[in-house]
Amino acid sequence: MNDKLTIAGVEYSSRLLVGSGKYRDLAQTREATDAAGAQIVTVAIRRVNIGQDPNAPSLLDVLPPSQYTILPNTAGCYNAMDAVYTLQMARELLDGRKLVKLEVLGDDKSLFPNMPETLIAAETLVRDGFDVMVYCSDDPVQARLLEEIGCVAVMPLASLIGSGMGILNPWNLSLIIEQAKVPVLVDAGVGTASDAAIAMELGCDGVLMNSAIAMAQDPVRMARAMRLGVLAGREAFLAGRMARKFSASPSSPMAGRLQ
Repeated sequence: MNDKLTIAGVEYSSRLLVGSGKYRDLAQTREATDAAGAQIVTVAIRRVNIGQDPNAPSLLDVLPPSQYTILPNTAGCYNAMDAVYTLQMARELLDGRKLVKLEVLGDDKSLFPNMPETLIAAETLVRDGFDVMVYCSDDPVQARLLEEIGCVAVMPLASLIGSGMGILNPWNLSLIIEQAKVPVLVDAGVGTASDAAIAMELGCDGVLMNSAIAMAQDPVRMARAMRLGVLAGREAFLAGRMARKFSASPSSPMAGRLQ
């Protein structure tokens, strides 16, 4: 499909972004990433080695930056200062790449975003020249503020990180999509392919997931299912669904029928 996702001026043919954690090993990480057809892979800088430890296996050995866009994220950060420092370190490790994913968490139970700290970190990072994709609450006002700061994509949660609960508030997501002038990607909460399809049918520009694939009984097969779910949902959105009605309408109308 000639239907590209554009983030910070770069075009991607895949609208499915994947994480790199929780897999059995690095080989399975690569296999699932390829099955998903993903081009952007998020990396938790505080948890995954991409060169911080030269004596340990590196994720970049199986997912080289020459083939994938490595998207460093700030998973595990609970304040703006730590998040900014983590991404500045990532920029050094990735030869100055500017595209990053910001997430500042409010607590270690819900993993819900701390929006005041997220806004502070976003403003600092944009001022420092980063292209910031940002995990946020499904609050249209907060999403608009992040866009006004200069974030290149907003990423509202569908439900809690790792919960697999799917999209719990499609109305808020629709409000964010309606007002946004930057890509809107669902981040967190997707559990299965139908969740991904629903997100895309609502008009989201893409979906980011990790646990839904990595924690499946067959991660590689689930990765393929997620790829197809995203494609189907996007096609349905572009096609434009039929209007909802409160009465039946026959598939074979009586008018003009043969006698």
